[in-house]
Amino acid sequence: MPTTKLSQDDVLQVLKRIAAPDGRGNVVSAGLVSDIAIQGSTVMFALLTTPQHIKTMEILRGAVEKAVLGIPGVEKAMVALTAERAAPPTGASTPAQPRGNAVPGIRYLVAVASGKGGVGKSTTAINLALGLHSLGLRVAVLDADVYGPSMPKLFGLTGKPESSDAEGKKMKPMSRYGVELMSIGFLVAEDTPMIWRGPMVMSALTQLLRETEWGETDVMIIDMPPGTGDAQLTLAQQTPLAGAVIVSTPQDLALIDARKGLNMFRKVNVPVIGIVENMSYFVCTKCGERHEIFGHGGAKEEAERLGVPFLGEVPLDQDVRLRSDRGEPVVATAPDSKHAAIYRDIARQVWASLQSGGLSRPAPRIVLENEL
Repeated sequence: MPTTKLSQDDVLQVLKRIAAPDGRGNVVSAGLVSDIAIQGSTVMFALLTTPQHIKTMEILRGAVEKAVLGIPGVEKAMVALTAERAAPPTGASTPAQPRGNAVPGIRYLVAVASGKGGVGKSTTAINLALGLHSLGLRVAVLDADVYGPSMPKLFGLTGKPESSDAEGKKMKPMSRYGVELMSIGFLVAEDTPMIWRGPMVMSALTQLLRETEWGETDVMIIDMPPGTGDAQLTLAQQTPLAGAVIVSTPQDLALIDARKGLNMFRKVNVPVIGIVENMSYFVCTKCGERHEIFGHGGAKEEAERLGVPFLGEVPLDQDVRLRSDRGEPVVATAPDSKHAAIYRDIARQVWASLQSGGLSRPAPRIVLENEL
């Protein structure tokens, strides 16, 4: 292991030895390498391609990954293909394209999303996952919040995933409370900022999802980053999401952003399973009086207006926050509590919605429009 720190130049020098397709020089001079990022001993970047050259570039990706793994000090290489298609002429229609292939072993993928940060989306996601597990289901969680991964802390897990094969191409997910988990937070230091552009986000998500050795899974909960950016569109396009759960607080400002998230999923034909109103109210532990700090009922009214199910109200509670900070989610560590019962009820509704769709339901298709 070298004492010098890995640099982008170290990676580029190796990549310049790899020929580009069609005799266009090497992969670097041909402009196929995008956004090299180095985190410790992990190297991540994307190879640019076009939809019609995906198969050829997949072979090249394997060669590139092998070459990068040969660099002294590199323990893991995360190389993804980024396919960009030309925009259609103004006014031209683009045929709907089938969405990405299913992830082997995973029956349903459910996104938990919010239009903005700070509404308790990740806490909802982990307790929803544990609520589904309490129903006897096999559950996994993918932390897709690349810029602010919080699942390792919520699960109380540290360390790095182990490789599941001799070549180090597959990772074993971490596990606690009977639920499997993979997160970019296991691969980078907690205080390392993720200053990545779109292709690198796509690369990381593709690697975490498709190069993890998931067990047989009934439901995978995907904790989305807030907003409606690259991560949401990447997962909507590359995976057959069975549906999305939107988390919001009751006040108008949060509902405006939640509405954007809901409409984004509708635009890419991902079913919205329902809306959860988090921090719905607070009950004083001393006097028992109820306080509606952020207002109340806004998410329910919005769900009715938009014609989607309302999944439930989750009160603001100090014990839930303390348990989350300790990596002891309430559904797992206080199963008899009021909050655990609420999350289990939401989980039952989500599972019922998934089952009502039936395995024979065609995978949703994405319609490319000029405004996307």
